[in-house]
Amino acid sequence: MSNYAWDTTFVDLFDRCLARYRAGDADFQSYYSEADLAFLQSIGYKPREFFDFIEDHGDGGEPSLTTAVMIASVRRDYLRTVMGGELSRAEITPDQLPAKDSEMEGVRWLPRILMKARAKLRGELNPEIMYCCGGDRRFLREHDIAPADFLRAVWAAGDDDAKVLAYVRKASA
Repeated sequence: MSNYAWDTTFVDLFDRCLARYRAGDADFQSYYSEADLAFLQSIGYKPREFFDFIEDHGDGGEPSLTTAVMIASVRRDYLRTVMGGELSRAEITPDQLPAKDSEMEGVRWLPRILMKARAKLRGELNPEIMYCCGGDRRFLREHDIAPADFLRAVWAAGDDDAKVLAYVRKASA
């Protein structure tokens, strides 16, 4: 896999999988060759995680392919830069996420998307959890924040929730 053109590989795979999904094949497990699986692993993606973007895009048009590539770029950078290319074995499950109505200083959904963003960066999302799901997109749209930009802000903030809260408030102003 070419590091220079990894995004082209991502787009080609996305387009191929989307065509199968639109043709009525929802068995994402059959979408991937061994080379595809190796590519996904190299960018820190799980097969279901990639399919979630295909499914949501195929059903409702978002997230866009561009958004999917940008999110993958942040995850890939984090994996290579912070994690030294080593995949995490940890995984957060849906029952560990804050409730959908949870708030941080009056900002609804922020505790939930913040936990999901940190787990996305580390590659620790259970296959039943999607970063940039419909609820996340609603939150990000409401606060005028691009999904990849939110991931980068969370990365920059580290464990400092107050920095993320300030980022969201500034973006919303």
